[in-house]
Amino acid sequence: MKIGSQEHRDAFCRHFEQTYTEYDPHTLPWPELDEAALQRLRTVPFWAEVFYTERRAGAIVAAFTETVSDPVLKEALALQGREEARHADLIRVMIDKYGLDAPERPLEDISDNIDRRFKDFGFGECLDSFLGFGLFKIAWQSEFLPKEMLQIFETLMYEETRHIVFFVNWMAYTEAQRGWLSRTLLPVTSFHYYTRALRRMMGLAQRSKEMNDGKNFAATQVSMFLDGFNFRRFLEDCYSENSRRMGAFDPELLRPSFLPQLAETALKALRLWNTRSNLAPDSATSS
Repeated sequence: MKIGSQEHRDAFCRHFEQTYTEYDPHTLPWPELDEAALQRLRTVPFWAEVFYTERRAGAIVAAFTETVSDPVLKEALALQGREEARHADLIRVMIDKYGLDAPERPLEDISDNIDRRFKDFGFGECLDSFLGFGLFKIAWQSEFLPKEMLQIFETLMYEETRHIVFFVNWMAYTEAQRGWLSRTLLPVTSFHYYTRALRRMMGLAQRSKEMNDGKNFAATQVSMFLDGFNFRRFLEDCYSENSRRMGAFDPELLRPSFLPQLAETALKALRLWNTRSNLAPDSATSS
């Protein structure tokens, strides 16, 4: 399948629409939490940020959809906009049901340069999802919350995976439509937007730390969630979960590749470093 062809466009849009799942956040099987689980849920300091991010995502996708003239792309983008808005509704239902401290703050003005905002959002979702895959696996294994609650979040994880597969195919299709130079420079363009996404993530982490009286959330409030946590394990979980989740999609469709390749390179370097470190004492003894 030629990237940038009508066949490519029809394939990724059709796949996105055919994998849509209908549900109402208000009627999901929200579990009754005991005091310990409720306290763990309430100690997570970023629900307000998640709620804001999902509302902002819905607004950006909806605004960008209005600028698209291609009817096939427009229909698929409109569906994504509804899903992003539904994610915000789901978070709102959870906040209200469990009494979480997550006030709703006004959305920023997104009317300027909506094309760039949509691309920033898309690459940011790719970064967030790759890291989120690993964190979600750790949360599931550590039973940070009841399985019934995590199963609801599994629905969101699946939809986020659909979104980033759709986005990378849309990005490749759009750049190919602009000509061979844009298509050739796509890796450079992607690196540019991933860098911007990483900067925003670092800024968010700093703001969260400041809001939490300078304390590190992971280390001080949910040690159970991160029991035995280390960087290599986290990276391995991100990489393996990304492979598992992406394996459920049509093999002809493009998938995000930059972060998995970067993680694979980092893991090889870490394994080599560990191997050399383990051999070093033996070498010193024999000499």
